[in-house]
Amino acid sequence: MSQRRLFELVSASTIRHAFRSIPRNAVQRRFASGEVPKLTGAADNAFNRERMAVKQHAGESAGKSVAIPALILASINAKILWDEHWEHWATLPPLEERVEYDYQNIRTKKFPWGDGDKTLFWNDKVNYHKKDK
Repeated sequence: MSQRRLFELVSASTIRHAFRSIPRNAVQRRFASGEVPKLTGAADNAFNRERMAVKQHAGESAGKSVAIPALILASINAKILWDEHWEHWATLPPLEERVEYDYQNIRTKKFPWGDGDKTLFWNDKVNYHKKDK
């Protein structure tokens, strides 16, 4: 048996074993929200109660007071930059009149799609290629 095949078998079985050894309720418990676990027995002490209170407070305050306003501000900034970009783009000369440098649109062979000249992510609004070169 080759070393590669042995490695594939060992790694696949190791991965399967690792996933089987994780208790399903432990994973589900991690993603459950709103329910605070109860401390019982030796775990019910002042340190653990304070730690849980800090953890719960951090989770509540970070999501509401930091993340949501940050996402709103980032969205507003992105919209402003998007509009500025297209305002600037409108002031540029038409695509056909722009200078095409030697290092742009180098084609050593045709692409296997379309007319063979356009890349996979070609956008006719912003990309132009003079085929006569």
